[in-house]
Amino acid sequence: MYTVSDLRKGLTIVVDGEPYVVTSFEFVKPGKGQALYRTRLRNMLSGVVIDKTYRSGEALESASLEQRKMQYLYKDEHNYYFMDTASYEQVGIAAEAMGDAPNYLIDNLMVDVLFFRGQAIGINVPTFVNLHVTQSAPWAKGDTSGADSKVVTVETGYQIRVPPFVQEGDLIQIDTRTGTYITRVKE
Repeated sequence: MYTVSDLRKGLTIVVDGEPYVVTSFEFVKPGKGQALYRTRLRNMLSGVVIDKTYRSGEALESASLEQRKMQYLYKDEHNYYFMDTASYEQVGIAAEAMGDAPNYLIDNLMVDVLFFRGQAIGINVPTFVNLHVTQSAPWAKGDTSGADSKVVTVETGYQIRVPPFVQEGDLIQIDTRTGTYITRVKE
């Protein structure tokens, strides 16, 4: 069990029998009365986002999630599929429940698959992933008219801002928590 003072981004709780993850929260202290916590929660099964307000001192039920290391295999029009490398068991997760994770998924990537009451409901990707740049506008040396960054497309189709020296074919490291460029990586 948690109390509302334990609220933080990424915390998983149970609301009406379903698992939710806290995507944002705000502490509000009105002039009179009790302090409030305004939260934005995303349903881990359906992807629906709700706003909920809690009063100071309320209790929250923790969502007991099981994590298993699994390998990303492929996707079809509705699901993403992962395999347990020890038992070769495969599970599918609905695209709506994946959040931003597909931006960083490449074949054979090892991820933590989250299970709630035996059902696969989402994944945690590694904090840093290395992806190849597939599309990049050329950069002219001495061109100072634009900003000090440009947009490139990586192999998953994700578009990201990078420094102007990054070229097509480069391997770059991306922080999956923020979706930002970290550095170029030598192959």
